[in-house]
Amino acid sequence: MSEKAEEWQVARRRKGTPRRSKAPQVSLTPQDQGCCQDEFNTNKTLLRIRETMSELRCEDFWLDWKKRLMSSSATAAAPSPDGGAPELPVDQQEEGSVGTTAPGLECVCYGLGSFSSCVSARYQLAMMLLLLEALEIPPRLCWVFDPVFSAGEKEVLRELDLSVLTENEEGKRLTKRPTIFYLMHCGKALYNNLLWRNWERERLPLLTIIGNSFSGIQERTVERELRRDYLFLHQAVALCEERLLRCPPRLLDVFNDTALITFPPGRLSQLPQCTWAEAAEPRYEHCPDLEIIRREEEQGRS
Repeated sequence: MSEKAEEWQVARRRKGTPRRSKAPQVSLTPQDQGCCQDEFNTNKTLLRIRETMSELRCEDFWLDWKKRLMSSSATAAAPSPDGGAPELPVDQQEEGSVGTTAPGLECVCYGLGSFSSCVSARYQLAMMLLLLEALEIPPRLCWVFDPVFSAGEKEVLRELDLSVLTENEEGKRLTKRPTIFYLMHCGKALYNNLLWRNWERERLPLLTIIGNSFSGIQERTVERELRRDYLFLHQAVALCEERLLRCPPRLLDVFNDTALITFPPGRLSQLPQCTWAEAAEPRYEHCPDLEIIRREEEQGRS
């Protein structure tokens, strides 16, 4: 049976219809129902995350995700465009180190949501932890950020040995080595910012994105608006290789419309040099509902 025949079908929304919330179809346990009501408990939250990881390990679709990701050529170690490993942020350097890491994969996660109160976000976090484990990415080489994280949730992430970013990058992270970007149910602007920051023939192949299907975004968005407001996302649809990641019906609201997105170097090398001309940073002047919390908005709330 062909791979396409085995793919699960993802229900598409009509263009112009709003995204659904991240409310999951999974059943809430008594512990989950009391999560918002009780005082934040780090140990209980960690326990629920680990229990969710154990649950997902027994799912057939997890094995499918693992197989697809590990077989992706984009996740293989490769030299950086700058000719070496990147320097870590000062707060991530180990004492006595020279600020570099051994060649290998990194991971960046944006927009996870409040995983202590949202079951959907907790499942997505648990899946990310399983992927880090499968790909042998040290948790400290996984950077996470969401403006909605509470102080307690940041503490939980640090207990998991993940690196919590202190600044809202808005997705504008320059990639210097092969990196998994885990962007579940994120807004179009975040994808567009990431692509803009790495819009180079030698740099795009370093990106492996686990997130919303680009072709699905294209189907749901008016062509004129996608081209005007999200130019890099619009162009990436034709440049990337996309494989849908299936999930069971009961977890559709958690993992629906998720794809493994890579940028084959051979496909990029066939494009004219003008494709990679330096472009202005996206401004989103025509986007009142941007689906992303910008740095100045976050500072205004604090």
